[in-house]
Amino acid sequence: MPRDLLCFSHLRWDFVYQRPNHLMARAARDRRVFFIEEPIFDDRDSMTFDPVDRDAVQVVTPRLPEWDAADPRPSLERMIDRLVWEFGLDAPVLWYYTPMALPWTDHLARSATVFDCMDNLAGFKGAPPDLMRLEAELLRRADVVLTGGAQLYEAKRTAHPNVHCFPSSVDVDHFAAARRSVTEPADQESIPHPRLGYCGVIDERMDLDIVAAGAARHPEWQFVMLGPVVKIDPATLPQAANIHYLGMKDYDELPAYLAGWDVAIMPFAHNDATRYISPTKTPEYLAAGRPVASTSIHDVVEPYKRLGLVEIGDGAAGFADACGRALAADLPALNAKADRLLAEMSWDRTWSDIDALLTAAIESRSANADDQVGAGALAPAHGLVNAARGRGGPVVANPIAALE
Repeated sequence: MPRDLLCFSHLRWDFVYQRPNHLMARAARDRRVFFIEEPIFDDRDSMTFDPVDRDAVQVVTPRLPEWDAADPRPSLERMIDRLVWEFGLDAPVLWYYTPMALPWTDHLARSATVFDCMDNLAGFKGAPPDLMRLEAELLRRADVVLTGGAQLYEAKRTAHPNVHCFPSSVDVDHFAAARRSVTEPADQESIPHPRLGYCGVIDERMDLDIVAAGAARHPEWQFVMLGPVVKIDPATLPQAANIHYLGMKDYDELPAYLAGWDVAIMPFAHNDATRYISPTKTPEYLAAGRPVASTSIHDVVEPYKRLGLVEIGDGAAGFADACGRALAADLPALNAKADRLLAEMSWDRTWSDIDALLTAAIESRSANADDQVGAGALAPAHGLVNAARGRGGPVVANPIAALE
């Protein structure tokens, strides 16, 4: 029976459904998984937490008194110790998306430590000042390090002896529903065509100026923007008769919206927050059968631009030109080409490969008599991890090879 898993995340489970949700839901198929969110502070008198079931994952949101905000570590330590005791967790896997959880979890017994580095969090607006120091400490302690894209892998590969690249994957069947006849969502059905749509977080990673410029340059184009507005003032969003902000949508609703778009867009800025991103929406858009236009994000250009699956353009004029090319795409030919790539991609496959690495890491720690499992200050054992699935070195998940 696989080891129970404690996942520490900076993203909330009910936020945009993305990498942590996909992987943890699959992990929960054969083990107990607890997804620990960052704390919420309010006017209560004492710490509480009540696990809530989401996709068989137990989502835990610590709720702490406001007076704990200045130093939440003692309360969070008590919370995690109580969780471990109440549920009888015996040396679970500790899986980190955020290094900020390390100070209140490094005392826990564990069978392995995983750092799933899905973003360069230090480049994000409002990053905590201790983030880089704690990430360096987490890299020292981890048994396995995963990266969410090729550019991020290149940045981390020399920082740890066991770094593995697993770029964004896709639930093809889920998004392929957009290629079939679906009921148009009520808040989108009255919007004229052509529609250029975006779904995802609207934050500092977006180049909203090129959206505004595209809307002004092409008043016949309708820009449909789905997703929460985070870390930027909603009052600063560009406003025009042909820009439509429809808010955050549930993951299950997305195919119905994408089905009504003529082009799916990724108008990302070039800044510290986007330097290492590998947008999950790229394969999702393609699975939905949509032509795609994007700015020149590294992990979009390689491989999707190189394979002729995405139109790329930067700046107001360049991005508008890319959108124009996408509107004129030969959709049957594009979908046939995309489907050859998508046939090699799935979150199930990604999780299976990761789980093999995790199993090898657990066996390696167990076999190392000098590594007392769970001693927070001990360095990890790395020697046998690459034995997973017969590999002799770091894993770089590469479905692209099948097309070359």
